[in-house]
Amino acid sequence: MAIEAATPRARCACDPGQSRGRLYPEPASKGRSAFRRDCDRIIHSTAFRRLKHKTQVFVFDEGDHYRTRLTHTLEVAQIARALARALGLDEDLAEALALAHDLGHPPFGHAGERALDECLAAFGGFDHNAQTLRVVTALERRYPAFDGLNLTWETLEGLVKHNGPLTDRDGAPLGRYRAHGIPETILRYIQMQDLQLWSFPGAEAQVAALADDIAYDAHDIDDGLRADLFRLDELAAVALPGRIIRDIRAAYPALDAARLVHEFVRRLIGLLIEDVVAETGRRLAALAPHSADDVRHAPSGMSGFSPAVAEADGAIKDFLETRMYRHARVMRVMDDAAQVVRELFARYSQRAGALPAEWSEGLADTDEGGRARRIADFIAGMTDRYALAEHARLFDSTPELR
Repeated sequence: MAIEAATPRARCACDPGQSRGRLYPEPASKGRSAFRRDCDRIIHSTAFRRLKHKTQVFVFDEGDHYRTRLTHTLEVAQIARALARALGLDEDLAEALALAHDLGHPPFGHAGERALDECLAAFGGFDHNAQTLRVVTALERRYPAFDGLNLTWETLEGLVKHNGPLTDRDGAPLGRYRAHGIPETILRYIQMQDLQLWSFPGAEAQVAALADDIAYDAHDIDDGLRADLFRLDELAAVALPGRIIRDIRAAYPALDAARLVHEFVRRLIGLLIEDVVAETGRRLAALAPHSADDVRHAPSGMSGFSPAVAEADGAIKDFLETRMYRHARVMRVMDDAAQVVRELFARYSQRAGALPAEWSEGLADTDEGGRARRIADFIAGMTDRYALAEHARLFDSTPELR
């Protein structure tokens, strides 16, 4: 399938002209669709700029060439647009979802998220998808008439349901939310605007979620090799990467290692995109949806890898989990980073005056849960380097994360 070719608009694509609208009604733009405006608002947000100095796997001072949350996000957006274009979906909506999907991540990646979740254990925990909703509906304060970015219903739905439905039709939590329930941030918001937590998101949100998988599979491999966490011959023992590496070596026997890795990443991304396009096209053809709601109400997700590639994708993730994410060097840095987050939370909880004035104002008048959530909002918005600077300001010793 030539994914670069123009594809007629699919009947199941979300139509910006028929959007369910924004929480606060606004006049339509003369030159931009509703979903294009969402993209632009996200790109111009403070939270988006902060992604430049937030960890993907390696913290900012470990090297200039590793992915950050921002570069990862841009790569996800490019892949999401390619998938949407090939399937006849709305490219702007897919891009908006890709651009915003990590806005709720705290400093130091998943280590920071785990630390904040521990700190908020008595108050509902911390979930980065819920925090993304909080960022775009409350914490961004740029407009005179409302807090947040006032994004369309379709974008908010896709962000909240990045991993699929959160509940069943009766409201019972699903998946990872079974143990602790739906995050309070989401429950409060849906009292104002029902995001239908029981349904799948639109097709654009589903391909954006797959774009996230594709991007971190390929680019975490690239960063892991650059960091010498594993070698090319070790990666070649994994079925799909091994096949690609053998094909490249057969075509270019004298190719140097650096170019081989770049060619590997390019081919892996292309193969995964083509597979998602083919498998999603097959599922959509079987469903024969007439509208975006037909996709939402389908009995299963419409976007995915074929069974064989899903198995290969699982093998890649298993390899990265053991050889990269759980590598002793990465774990040591992330353990230190998590301790920085825990100590910042404890200090701000003990001494509200340590917070900036705009964050400490009125804090004494809120209940314990409200204080904890506001402190978490402040920490979650930090970049890696700001968190380290704050720690150095408040403590005698700050770890060097490298």
